Amino acid sequence: MEEKKKSTRQIGAEKEDLACEFLIEKGYRIIDRNFHGGRFAELDIVAKDSEGYLCFVEVKYRHDDEHGGYEGAVDQKKIKNICRCASYYMSNRHISMDTPVRFDVIYILGEKIRLVENAFDYI
Repeated sequence: MEEKKKSTRQIGAEKEDLACEFLIEKGYRIIDRNFHGGRFAELDIVAKDSEGYLCFVEVKYRHDDEHGGYEGAVDQKKIKNICRCASYYMSNRHISMDTPVRFDVIYILGEKIRLVENAFDYI
């Protein structure tokens, strides 16, 4: 019997699980996953790092680098939407705007995982 091909959504969920495991191994505590910020965007992972930063983590997966690797995976429009969604998240969860925050990106290329802390600034 032929194996059913996984959907993009299933693959995305598996890679986000992998990213969470990676973050936990690095001392992060996962707070939330797949938070939908209405019309703004979705936050893949919200976590606290060992220094107390609230980290909004975007997960980007590429099977291979045939169609481009990491460069351009998170463009300005995506950054703007993530920042808006993060503000909405903090308001929705009654988190003080004085809380130190950081925007990280986890790139998964095949089996390789790369964490970029402070990948972009709030805009």
